[in-house]
Amino acid sequence: MGKTGFYTDERTFWHSTGVQSLFIPIGDWVQPPTGSYGADTPDSKRRLLNLATVSGLTAKLVMPESSPVTWEEMQRVHPAGYLERFKSASDAGGGDLGMLAPFSKGGFEIAQVSAGLARTAIDEVLSGRMENAYALCRPAGHHCLADMPMGFCLLANIPIAIEAARRKHGLSRVAVVDWDVHHGNGTQSIYYGRADTLTISIHQDRCFPPGYSGAEDRGEGAGLGYNLNIPLPAGSGHEAYIYAFEKMVIPALEQYRPELIVVASGLDANAVDPLARMLLHSGSYRALTTMMKETAARLCQGRLVVVHEGGYSEAYVPFCGQGLLEALSGETTAVADPELEFFTLQQPSERVVAFQKQLIDEMAVAAKIPAAIPAE
Repeated sequence: MGKTGFYTDERTFWHSTGVQSLFIPIGDWVQPPTGSYGADTPDSKRRLLNLATVSGLTAKLVMPESSPVTWEEMQRVHPAGYLERFKSASDAGGGDLGMLAPFSKGGFEIAQVSAGLARTAIDEVLSGRMENAYALCRPAGHHCLADMPMGFCLLANIPIAIEAARRKHGLSRVAVVDWDVHHGNGTQSIYYGRADTLTISIHQDRCFPPGYSGAEDRGEGAGLGYNLNIPLPAGSGHEAYIYAFEKMVIPALEQYRPELIVVASGLDANAVDPLARMLLHSGSYRALTTMMKETAARLCQGRLVVVHEGGYSEAYVPFCGQGLLEALSGETTAVADPELEFFTLQQPSERVVAFQKQLIDEMAVAAKIPAAIPAE
């Protein structure tokens, strides 16, 4: 105990989404890019790993091996028909079976490796071999529906990992906190009618899926009350996120009392991400991780697993990831974020922050926070 596991695999960096300009397929009026192809390249994730390595941080972490998820593990979440279509298209050279989720030959097997990192991380935390863990997954998973990929996500990494843990460890209550800047629609859809998983997503309002907000979507049937969305307006910064966690996220977790907390950690709410318009910085991710770590210590014996989702600024994602990993592990390095002071000065004005907090207060009242979770 007292150790942080860090799970990564070189094969995940070999996942290719084909040739795009940002996220738009080339052709017609879209000129081919001259540099990196597309938004979802391996560069931001590889640079996160490289910074953690050259700073000496990974030497202070435990980096166990993992294995790909099995067909049986995938089929607890995804129907066989989808898996067969995905496998067939992957073997034939790749394609896109959904909405903005392209892959090339071998994409199916790489997605299995990526989901396996999340599964192993959760298993080793629940087994007591790690206190907490970080899984550097690629491709991501939080947009993937049970029967269709979406938004660079090909398998539902976190649900696959949770259901494997349920089979092995008998979990009754798991909470997923998604702070990726885009809505965690895949995870939400998979658990929307279930009470055994509390899903919380804090995201940029109407960003992706396009036009989606979701504050009124609370679950259905047995899952009514066990889904919480916190859509924030574009331009929301550090204070708004901290306030939303204090006012909504942490009270909901305290009411639910999960046996495990999983964070779907997109690092794309950073101030220079090309696919969103938020204003977080490395200090934000350090603070949010500290809040989740303290909450997990109070509620579930410190059982906290962070699973990588999006983040597309090659230059800045590594500093956000470094801050997160240092907070998660309790280790410090000599790394200094060269843009932290600048991004701190670029935060919204007091007047805008007051407006953002008012919106959060209204959402909390509408969601009946802190007593948001139905009594057992």
